[in-house]
Amino acid sequence: MRILFIVQGEGRGHLTQAISLKQKLTSEGHEVAGVLVGKSPARRLPSFFTEKIASPVFSFESPNFLPTAKNKQANLLKSIVYNFTRLHKYIASVLYINHIIKETKADVVVNFYELLTGLTYLFLRPQATMVCIAHQYLFLHPDFVFPKLSPISLASLKFFTRVTAIGSTKKLALSFRKMREVPSEKLIVVPPLLRQEVLDATPHKGNYLHGYLLNSGFSEEIKAWHKEYPQINMHFFWDKKDVPVEMKEDENLTFHQLDDSLFIQYMAGAKAYATTAGFESVCEAMYLNKPVLMVPTHVEQACNAFDASQSGAGAISGQFDLDILLDLSERHTPNKAFPHWVKQADWLIMREFRTDLLMDEMPAPALLHRMLTNWTGRLGRYLPI
Repeated sequence: MRILFIVQGEGRGHLTQAISLKQKLTSEGHEVAGVLVGKSPARRLPSFFTEKIASPVFSFESPNFLPTAKNKQANLLKSIVYNFTRLHKYIASVLYINHIIKETKADVVVNFYELLTGLTYLFLRPQATMVCIAHQYLFLHPDFVFPKLSPISLASLKFFTRVTAIGSTKKLALSFRKMREVPSEKLIVVPPLLRQEVLDATPHKGNYLHGYLLNSGFSEEIKAWHKEYPQINMHFFWDKKDVPVEMKEDENLTFHQLDDSLFIQYMAGAKAYATTAGFESVCEAMYLNKPVLMVPTHVEQACNAFDASQSGAGAISGQFDLDILLDLSERHTPNKAFPHWVKQADWLIMREFRTDLLMDEMPAPALLHRMLTNWTGRLGRYLPI
């Protein structure tokens, strides 16, 4: 099959998942004809992605959370206002996505949680079969346990997730553990998409702390903690613009530009890992037996962190309190079942891309028909019909 990836480019998680899935699909004889990456103007596409994906890469402007003035937590109100003012850009992006689907003659579109892909299928109805894949689709699972957050925030998160999947044939929900399939949601739970470089890494416990900062404003918390504990060696990764590839604060604190091979090398030898709770790097840490301190920046990451904590990843904090991480590094017990679950990814995920099954499935029905069917099903649960 000719396959087109459409990737939500916030952070590194979906990008590395795309690299991993491409490795698996091409080994089965499929062709990834192109990769579309949605991102805000404030983000730049890491060079490791364009080098390793080894397919034509196209970018377009997509809605994203905006950080606060200190570049830490996401500012929801500011994000809504900003994205509304960019609506004309997003309409152009939807048209562009549809154009690239046609130009690449894709049989299948794989959507890595990009909102505008769902809107493209809602309004323009491309002929290519769409498969969605991301950890966030687990939020639609009836057995998923959410943290205690605002009901409005959780409802909005579920709504956003459903919009990304409009027109999809199936949703592959990446998970920390096995869970049942949900046929009514076209939801299939599969293991994380870790790349071969992670699977091949040999973990050992070094003498330094490792971390990833989605928003560079958190570096001030790292520096403040480092002043109290200058003897602790630390290596943190970020994608801050206009700074050197390697920025040394002193001999024991270094900030690195995002380089995925180097990132995995440091992960394999770290004492422990701190992150803003993205799914992918938490999985990498768990696979390599590293305890994790998770500092969520918005509701989606709060759900990720809570789910990861239920699987024994580590601790959740409102800030980069590395005292917690040091304590974890001494008493943490790795989840022994997790690596075995990860190693089932090849056959469980590739099974869902079998050409004879995937291409026989019909595209999603018309919007009106879909709405009527869904509401009839919902009424049937409550009325004696």
